[in-house]
Amino acid sequence: MEELANQNTFRSYLFFWSGQLFSLIGSLIVQFVITWWVTEVTGSAIYLSVGMFLYFLPMVFITPFAGVLTDRLNRKKIIAIADSTQALVTVWIIVLFYSNNVNPLVIVLINSLRGICQAFHMPTVSAIMPSMVPKEKLSRINGINFLFTSFIQLIGPVIGATFMAFFPIKLILWMDVITFGIAIIPLLLIKIPSVRKIAETETEIKVSFKKEFKEGMLTIKMIPGLLTILLLSMFLNFLITPLNVLLPYFVNITHLGTASDLALILTGFNLGMIIGAVITSLKKNWKHKIFVYFSGLMITMGTLSTLGFAPKGYFILMAGVAVITGMTLPIVNTIYMTIIQRVVPVDKMGRVSSVDQSLSMAIFPIGTLISGPLAELIGVQNLFIYSAFIGVIITFLTWRFTKVRRINYDDKFELANITDKINNINVS
Repeated sequence: MEELANQNTFRSYLFFWSGQLFSLIGSLIVQFVITWWVTEVTGSAIYLSVGMFLYFLPMVFITPFAGVLTDRLNRKKIIAIADSTQALVTVWIIVLFYSNNVNPLVIVLINSLRGICQAFHMPTVSAIMPSMVPKEKLSRINGINFLFTSFIQLIGPVIGATFMAFFPIKLILWMDVITFGIAIIPLLLIKIPSVRKIAETETEIKVSFKKEFKEGMLTIKMIPGLLTILLLSMFLNFLITPLNVLLPYFVNITHLGTASDLALILTGFNLGMIIGAVITSLKKNWKHKIFVYFSGLMITMGTLSTLGFAPKGYFILMAGVAVITGMTLPIVNTIYMTIIQRVVPVDKMGRVSSVDQSLSMAIFPIGTLISGPLAELIGVQNLFIYSAFIGVIITFLTWRFTKVRRINYDDKFELANITDKINNINVS
């Protein structure tokens, strides 16, 4: 197959990526202020659960089809449409705030439409990287991407909390629209390679969505250990859901904290992610990838239990725990993404990325829906502790009793052999 990525496409990717970072900061600010507003107005864990459930549900069901479209259609247009639609959803919410018609349930329902946009946006952006970034730069670019993304996630909540102290929410929401305007400029100016034109004939373009989804599944199965890791990711995402959903409730209701206290914990988490991303950016190659990966997961789940034991109002302690947790995520994610990007051909990255993300999140919506009722039943602190302990046990058992720990992803000959088999996949 012809090598798509070169120095010119790499420069174009960096330009495109810089615009996406601006868009991300606007989205983070808006999501922070909406979530905190809903928490303050309702004081309900169930509202947060329902809101998160509706946000992630489209990602599970739409992302596989979006990934197939990513490999079929113009990726530039897909991103433009998804980002534009998300900006329009934000404008809709802004109009409701200006009209003083702000029922929390209505805001939650409208905000969930952003999940549909992300279902198309995420697999498309993931598929673009290996088609524009040379293979020898993938690992480092993944690390740098985590670094900058973590920095933005670090300052996003801080900016959101600061804005809430001085401006009404209807003004803060405009940040999403403004940053969208900045992000769309690089997207319109660059050329994104169309791998389908290079890799396949016109007849092959007519293959069914079902066939291409099967190709994505078969590709994942052909990469040794990947399916095991995916199933583990599904379960850990389920267990970590209460923290993702109920942290605002945990801070505001359980610990009587403010938006600034929530921002402090999120800042600690993202500061840790920056440190981890710096490590991945400086390290050219990870030896013993699987051992490092599972160790990182154990540390992540173990430290999360500390939040449940934290005394009331000890937000500095919670932020410190969040730093340790955040450090491990860029490392495990970089290892995982680098394995996939080194093995999977660029013309199959869209469907593989979408299947990967869909399977990883498959039971996450269920976790979001039951997090609120479980928190009301056993207490949010106990829910955090039990989830973390179960996560540690499951991760250890997967490492100890499956073959995944014996896989060597540093063997270039083995990786080349896997790539050849993937290229010869024939789905009827």
